Amino acid sequence: MRAIYFEVNIPRALITKSLRKLWPGVIWSPVSPTRVANLPEPPLPGSRWVRVRNRQCGICATDLTLLLVEADPQVSIAALPGLARFYLGHEVVSDVVQTGPEVTTVEVGDRVIMDTRHTGPTCLSQGISPPCKHCRAGIYARCENQSSGAGPLGVGGGWGDGYTAHESEVRRIPPELTDDQAVLVEPASVALRAVLRRRPQPGERVLVIGCGIIGLLTVCLVRIVVPQAHVTAMARYPHQVEMAHRLGADEVIPGRDGYEEVARLTGGQLYVGSFGNRMLLGGYDVIYDIVGTGQTIKDGLRWARAGGMVVVVGISPKVMKTDLSPVWHQEVTLAGSVVHGLEEWDGQRVHGYDLVIEWMRDGTLPTADLITHRYPLREVKEAVATATDKRTGAVKVVLQTED
Repeated sequence: MRAIYFEVNIPRALITKSLRKLWPGVIWSPVSPTRVANLPEPPLPGSRWVRVRNRQCGICATDLTLLLVEADPQVSIAALPGLARFYLGHEVVSDVVQTGPEVTTVEVGDRVIMDTRHTGPTCLSQGISPPCKHCRAGIYARCENQSSGAGPLGVGGGWGDGYTAHESEVRRIPPELTDDQAVLVEPASVALRAVLRRRPQPGERVLVIGCGIIGLLTVCLVRIVVPQAHVTAMARYPHQVEMAHRLGADEVIPGRDGYEEVARLTGGQLYVGSFGNRMLLGGYDVIYDIVGTGQTIKDGLRWARAGGMVVVVGISPKVMKTDLSPVWHQEVTLAGSVVHGLEEWDGQRVHGYDLVIEWMRDGTLPTADLITHRYPLREVKEAVATATDKRTGAVKVVLQTED
């Protein structure tokens, strides 16, 4: 089994991090905590486990954060006794090739995508009964037993030729969806959860900070969920500006510094204090921060109207310095949104995957041109270089498994 994985090794991570600016190729070297390996084909560890063979997999910013050793060992998640090995690649479509005798949700020959497998163990995958309150509610990323080590773990990931998983960690894809659409179900569900975390009201003004694939899909899903909302996107690159307009943004702010444009578009009043300190009164009703750096969180809180909300969808996994004072003096709510799960929709509880799949099938959620680059798995280094440098015009880069 071919696989690419990140081994939690603090000394290797620190050495790689210190060398990367001078030697970019260090991430693929023996010094790095990342390994490209041929692993023995593992047996299924239980009767409700499955084995899959991959077809293609997207390259996600989360994968790149691990590969490029950008995470800080002082962030909160690093304090948890989590996994020692992270297999890269979760935006993956695969074929089921083996099932355990008690598997009921999928069959050999089904096409599946990864569900909870990449977010860590859950009560379901570990066979814990009764499950924690979050697993009972279908919000598996919040599982309180995630670090308990109570059950077996899958081997392999999307950046390889296959993997093993508990049946609850994969979901069947209908035949009407293409492989390209299947790869985009997971990132689209991430965007959908963010939008439903603070669903805009008709006529409200919305800002999406960052127009990578999640930001672009967030623009699109705001337009689907609340067509009457006014949507502004903030994009750094020309191809992102064009794509944001195509997916439904009413306005696009190019570049990084948006204070004057935010004031103009919202009718807010921009104030400038000592040392160039800027603050807006009036602003957006809801802001989705896809980038999640200290700077974007600081700006987002200052661009939200009093009583508005900033939803952090992506996060820089570093200990950061930012200004939270608008949470107090403007009563701006700062909230987080992580991956996907069961959502409230039209009075029912439905999985985000099911909504996204339905909208892809009927054409409500367009996916054409979102996959911009394709590479065979053997060219993973070139694929990563393309995905990392947005000047290439990359939106979504995929790896395709060779026969």
